[in-house]
Amino acid sequence: MKIGNPVMKMKTFITQCKRVLMVSSKPDKDEFDQAAKFTAIGTVIICMIGFIIFIIAMLIGGV
Repeated sequence: MKIGNPVMKMKTFITQCKRVLMVSSKPDKDEFDQAAKFTAIGTVIICMIGFIIFIIAMLIGGV
């Protein structure tokens, strides 16, 4: 297993981070609203699934 030079790995990592930051851009309002909406919907769905499992466990008598 080759470990490599830690300084060279750090330089490569910094170069890759700079490249990502140059390509990325701040989302506009519509894109942000859409991402927030999907995140909220996903959170609600996961919470509902957890609540349903909790209710089923209570009905069975496990909790």
